[in-house]
Amino acid sequence: MDSKPLVLAAMMLLAASFAGYRFFLRLRPMFSAPGIDRLDHIGERLWGLVPNVLLHRRLLMIRYSGILHAMIFSSFIVLFTAIIQAFGSGLIPGFSLAPVGGNSVIALLQDVFAVVILIGVGMAFYNRFVIKPARFKGSNNKDATIILLLISSVVVSMLLEFAFHIAAGNEPSAAWRPLSSLIARLLVALGFEGERAAEAAHILYWIHVSVILGFLTYIPGSKHLHMFVAIPNIFLRNIGPKGQSRTPDPKAAHIGLSDVRELDWKGMLDLYSCTECGRCQAACPAYAAGLPLSPKILIMNLRDALIGEQAAPAAPAGAPAAGSNLEALVGSVISEQTLWACTTCRACMDVCPLHIEHVPKIVDMRRHMVETGHVTTGIQDALASLQQYGNSFKKPARMRAKWTTGLDFKIKDARKEEVDILWFVGDFASYDPRVQRITQTVARLLQKAGVDFGILYDAEQNSGNDVRRVGDEGLFQNLSEHNIEALAGCTFKRIMTTDPHSLNALRQEYPAQGTRYEVIHYTQFLLELLREGKIQKAANDKVTGVVTYHDPCYLGRYNNGFEPPRQIFEELGYKLHEMGRCRENSFCCGAGGGRIWQDDTGVKERPSENRIREALALGDATIFAVACPKDLVMYTAAVQSLAVEDKIQVKDIAELFA
Repeated sequence: MDSKPLVLAAMMLLAASFAGYRFFLRLRPMFSAPGIDRLDHIGERLWGLVPNVLLHRRLLMIRYSGILHAMIFSSFIVLFTAIIQAFGSGLIPGFSLAPVGGNSVIALLQDVFAVVILIGVGMAFYNRFVIKPARFKGSNNKDATIILLLISSVVVSMLLEFAFHIAAGNEPSAAWRPLSSLIARLLVALGFEGERAAEAAHILYWIHVSVILGFLTYIPGSKHLHMFVAIPNIFLRNIGPKGQSRTPDPKAAHIGLSDVRELDWKGMLDLYSCTECGRCQAACPAYAAGLPLSPKILIMNLRDALIGEQAAPAAPAGAPAAGSNLEALVGSVISEQTLWACTTCRACMDVCPLHIEHVPKIVDMRRHMVETGHVTTGIQDALASLQQYGNSFKKPARMRAKWTTGLDFKIKDARKEEVDILWFVGDFASYDPRVQRITQTVARLLQKAGVDFGILYDAEQNSGNDVRRVGDEGLFQNLSEHNIEALAGCTFKRIMTTDPHSLNALRQEYPAQGTRYEVIHYTQFLLELLREGKIQKAANDKVTGVVTYHDPCYLGRYNNGFEPPRQIFEELGYKLHEMGRCRENSFCCGAGGGRIWQDDTGVKERPSENRIREALALGDATIFAVACPKDLVMYTAAVQSLAVEDKIQVKDIAELFA
């Protein structure tokens, strides 16, 4: 009796049991984690796998790495037929894929994709050890090397097994295997033919299946666990509003994330999915500025903390795990400086091929810091001002509309008169002298276009967008409830704002409290007026200068407002020269997430200065156009700091109409 099926079955059972046990240990925390609904919109989730998995849309944003991954990924799919063939023939005498092309087309594809995958592996080795992208800093090179060697071993052992079978004269698919046949000719020249070649093929078979089973048992403890969890993580991605924060459970014992075990199961799946590719790190403005935040390292540290918890002794209910590194998640596993460095720009999330959600985890840990009083001086001062005055400028409410005194017409009070457009002005546009002139320019444009608009005057308070991302949930609720009450007393058709941060709060955060506003950014509204002929264009000979445009994070990434600004440039006759980092790949100015309220301690180069250098490198851009009050402040300061006022001017889009 042939013992091969029994031996192989025993090996498979042993490997599957060991791998299954390791999978269980690694994923066990997810089974008791808090729940989250990510099983809605099944069709949309399934369709999202096409661009994100099959077409490698995000991976190909870095072309070299994307191509090598596509080569390896596609080869795995094709060569899975060889795995079926190997184990099927070993378990079931007479098993063959010949009826479905196993000795013809499939055989040819196996040989072709064996070459493809080996080239891909070679490119991966070259990328990691010769090119050495900066984004790999902090990644586990040893683990990556082991995986690449295992992949190579699986493929080489497969090719050699087929080659020895061909040399022995017992491989029916020989005519369809060009590479295996070439190797077979070399083996015959070395004296491997007939029975000797058949014996070698038998040995190579067991080496081949052993490497495959070894690969299976290694994966659960490797970062390449993503081979099993990546597709589920992409399927379970957030498909809701990008700008909507998770509302804390009011029944929870405390607010915020103080223990990695408090992550919901999808948050834990994020940690297991990370491949340490560093794309998030390369896109992070805080990391580029020299601040102690790498989104990649943050996810790795959270993952290591979760794994460390699994090895710790059980603790009484409600008590920290003894010997665990979870006793001080914030301040120990993740430093406070790391968390306060984040601008919440979402660049990390928008470049992650596996749709890992970094920012919500940072915001949740910030909530814990705010609750326990661990905030920076700048944040503390801003929150105190917002609590007392409803703005971060320490100005009384009666001064909010002081900018209107510079106009030669009266703006309607939307609390007293019905209006078509209710303009939610925002803090910086109302109080900052550098922005007030732009606010007046927008008002004049609206007046000249005959728009029926009004403002809330001293009834308006900060929208709370950045307050929520700083982590002060209670203050956000106070500010939002105040504004919602003020808006409830007004009659209007649409809300317009010049501030993308306010846009995000009004459009994406407030609906959770029962509001239903149509909220638009002023660029969208100015474009409407322009196309309706209500705003007169300047003559073409008066339009001078090449424009480059910065996409604000909360207008672009959070609210998909990429087109209206660009369409305005086209309508006005300006030539637009895009920077390399634009649209979804835009580089944050550095002001978001409460960073504008903090000092520059630890900053090597401000993100805003980095961005101005990028604009100057275009060579012909003389106008740096912005569509956010904070951007105007940050980039005007950057141009002055770099002493390049004679080379490039920062202008709000509203100024281009003049």
